[in-house]
Amino acid sequence: MKRALVTGGSGGIGAAICLRLAADGHHVIVHANRSREKADAVVASILANGGSAEAIAFDITDRAATASALEALLEAGAIQILVNNAGIHDDAVFPGMSGAQWDSVLDVSLNGFFNVTQPLTMPMIRTRWGRIISISSVAGITGNRGQVNYSAAKGALHAASKSLALELASRNITVNAVAPGIIATEMIEGAFDAEAIKNLVPMKRAGKPEEVADLVAFLASDKAAYISGQVISINGGMV
Repeated sequence: MKRALVTGGSGGIGAAICLRLAADGHHVIVHANRSREKADAVVASILANGGSAEAIAFDITDRAATASALEALLEAGAIQILVNNAGIHDDAVFPGMSGAQWDSVLDVSLNGFFNVTQPLTMPMIRTRWGRIISISSVAGITGNRGQVNYSAAKGALHAASKSLALELASRNITVNAVAPGIIATEMIEGAFDAEAIKNLVPMKRAGKPEEVADLVAFLASDKAAYISGQVISINGGMV
């Protein structure tokens, strides 16, 4: 049984990923920051369905706290599947964007990627098998008005994933990014009405968190052993 860590596992897409990885037979570590009770609920759902899971809470932007939490997790063995799903957005047109808005979005998506991924890399290398999957956004591919900070963070994740894929390829570790479009989660409620979605998405609907989870589960499997350094978008034909 491989151990999988999903950051932001208490959210909509994160929870779907946790449930799917557990259904595939992995022990899933469901991460949260301030929503530990939601992570506990995801764990309860996994256990009720016969899966294996545990919850953990720490702030991925706090490097010391993250290192301490990961050190404790690694006492039980390497984490071979890492899904960097945690992310936030704080939108504003660029001339009116504050430094705090810029810093907070990059801190979670980009510094959080480093803080979580770097300590897990060497233990993963020792097992000579691993999957690192970062959840990005179509905004990191096309850009988006009012989201210069978010687009910058996600675009940087793409570049980091490609570079890390080159470093780890010989160790049988793949590194990829998944870039969802409009997915039906709490994050998009109020941002897109049904008519806007029809105009933006050729498939005329929002994606489902479970559809993103299916893609992540495939990339985390042995079947995806030759896929690395890729940014795979799941967006209903938007780009």
